Amino acid sequence: MSAHPCVLTIAGSDSGGGAGIQADLKTFMAHGCYGASVITALTAQNTLGVTGIHAPDADFVALQLRTVLEDIPVRAAKTGMLFSAAIARAVACVLAGTKAFPLVVDPVCVSQSGHALLQDDAVEAIRAHVLPLADLATPNRPEAELLTGIAINDRASLFAALERMLSFGTKAVLIKGGHMDEQGGMLTDWLGRPGEAPQPLPVPRVDTPHTHGTGCTLSAAITARLALGDVLVDAVKNAQMFLNKALASGYAVGRGASPPDHMARLR
Repeated sequence: MSAHPCVLTIAGSDSGGGAGIQADLKTFMAHGCYGASVITALTAQNTLGVTGIHAPDADFVALQLRTVLEDIPVRAAKTGMLFSAAIARAVACVLAGTKAFPLVVDPVCVSQSGHALLQDDAVEAIRAHVLPLADLATPNRPEAELLTGIAINDRASLFAALERMLSFGTKAVLIKGGHMDEQGGMLTDWLGRPGEAPQPLPVPRVDTPHTHGTGCTLSAAITARLALGDVLVDAVKNAQMFLNKALASGYAVGRGASPPDHMARLR
């Protein structure tokens, strides 16, 4: 295996640099991977929020993806903000015909500041066309609730949401614990796979305001670890450790929700 495997992000651009393809590429680089990108949307964004979104034509998104895959030996890929049904279907169509690598789907729906990053019609397109291609989906609590229609308020409902997500065809689902009301200094991400009991993956909670782009960062780190040869559970655990270190060393950028420090492990 190459010492610098190629990893692809298919996601939106965050002009503030903390989430989206910017967070993904920084994370890939921090893991010693080569990052390529397909841009699904441009956001006018800073640490205070999103002020606008401009999406390219779905055919151009598909052209970006085909062009990358025709030349670059992608070892793993992830999706983030897919924005519209047309873009979700276009991405799925290309991947369905070419995918020969692990795919992590981070079903980005809402920004840290609460701005919708997904058109209403895109939810069903992601369920029907993108999730069946996923080796892992990484929704947080609100995203899992939106995709499944299940209100998650206890362990039983969380397990039901995992089962519903798996019924869409994805090989594994990680519901992240950052939005859960857990007591103590830990939070728990839950990994579900068909025919297996949900697996708790606890991690220390980091008390920090620097949380912009944490979902992008975690899913990108999992993708990088898969490209480096980790099995799924090890990829998730290593990504959790990466994110925790990045959160613990985050610093203020701007006047709002700052990102974690993606280069923390290199310092």
